[in-house]
Amino acid sequence: MRFQQIDQFAAELKADTRAAVYDGSKKGHEKRTKLLFDEYADPDRLRRIAGEVKQHVVENLDTYLPQVEAKLKANGVIVHWAATAEAANQAVLGIMRARGATKMVKAKTMVSEETELAHFLEKHGMEALETDLGEFIVQIDGDHPSHIVKPIIHKNRREIATSFEENGLGAYNDDPQTITRRARHFLRHKYLEADVGLTGANFVSAESGRLVLVTNEGNSRFCLAATKCHIAMVGIEKIVPRDYDLALFLNLLARSGTAQELTVYTEFISGPKSPTQPDGPEEMHVIFVDNGRTEVLASDCRDILRCIRCGACLNVCPVYRQASGHAYRSVYPGPVGAVLSPLMMGDKFPQKADLPKASSLCGACHEVCPVNIPIPDLLLRLRNRAKEENVPSPGTPPMGAWALLASQPTAWRASLFGGKIINYLPTKLLPIPALRAWEAKRSLPAWRGGEFRKWLKTRKGRADFSPPAPSRAEAKKAD
Repeated sequence: MRFQQIDQFAAELKADTRAAVYDGSKKGHEKRTKLLFDEYADPDRLRRIAGEVKQHVVENLDTYLPQVEAKLKANGVIVHWAATAEAANQAVLGIMRARGATKMVKAKTMVSEETELAHFLEKHGMEALETDLGEFIVQIDGDHPSHIVKPIIHKNRREIATSFEENGLGAYNDDPQTITRRARHFLRHKYLEADVGLTGANFVSAESGRLVLVTNEGNSRFCLAATKCHIAMVGIEKIVPRDYDLALFLNLLARSGTAQELTVYTEFISGPKSPTQPDGPEEMHVIFVDNGRTEVLASDCRDILRCIRCGACLNVCPVYRQASGHAYRSVYPGPVGAVLSPLMMGDKFPQKADLPKASSLCGACHEVCPVNIPIPDLLLRLRNRAKEENVPSPGTPPMGAWALLASQPTAWRASLFGGKIINYLPTKLLPIPALRAWEAKRSLPAWRGGEFRKWLKTRKGRADFSPPAPSRAEAKKAD
């Protein structure tokens, strides 16, 4: 019997990798929780407000997108629209060729991960270098990020030191400060050589046309200061209505993503540099990318477009902690990826239809989401869609037998008696092959059996749920 792909990946995951992912995500969640509840009396109220603001934007994108375009153009920005990943990459390539550019430095952007921009540009003779430390390590390793905020959460310092040695960045040294210093020295030269700097945007204000970037390393500032052309690839859902709203979202994003009161660098970008500014890009382009987002908008799971890419749901998810981000086979891992990735596949939905099943439906992802996305509900909707479209579900025990059992009282009572035997039956002797395979990867709780009503009657200190006896007056009145 075949397993779900994520189960198979998790089963083969190295112990060191699982430990790194588990510890990194657990600590991130604990720090976030302490910070939020220490500083705010009612953080859930902030989550609800932020969710309402983002949902308003999602429901009114047709109004806000033209407004943002007009503001950006007024600020001197050249605006492009890309319906697909290919169109977005071609737009970037066209801008570089028009300027005679061959070298690009990139700040971290999830949209460019979606489009595989760096690989695309390399195929066309361009250099596209990641400058975020984690993304840089992933790139020189030929690896992929496994977390939205912490791309190398799956690596330890020994693996990074080995990678640096193999890529000519110095002899083996696993001291974190040494690793960082070597990366910094290498990248400084690349900033000065680059022709184009590329970033994403965490938020775009419809009121002013400002792009907002948050980083902790300052690499995005180098990308902007040292190059003559700035390109921003932005998902169409990244809009907020007003500059005023940014105070709420910047507070929630930092606390939810990295457990900081505010990220080290917060940049507000209105357009190319003015004549009075000594440095900065002389030309600025913003590419608004759809890449399946309008299909998500048309679905009953459009709430997922509220996501601000903080990674809080990954940190708290028990499945992510055990399987790691790579198990999701997507740019977006964890609970948000289990919803967003299948939706963005369009007609190829069946290829990722297994991801919504990679959840215990514990609801922890909803509890920590800074924009209050009901992720468990969305996962159930996608599971139902997979069923309606008859998508095969390997590794899932057939439920027809369960339905028959649950509808036959005699058979049900017999199963209750027989269930006790499972406690003493070795897994390999289970009579149903699907059950054997399922039990091999999961642990069943000890069978206690019995009927609930019998237990309720016999338990110590039980409450009396029987109706109270009528009073004499009530009895007399009834007569």
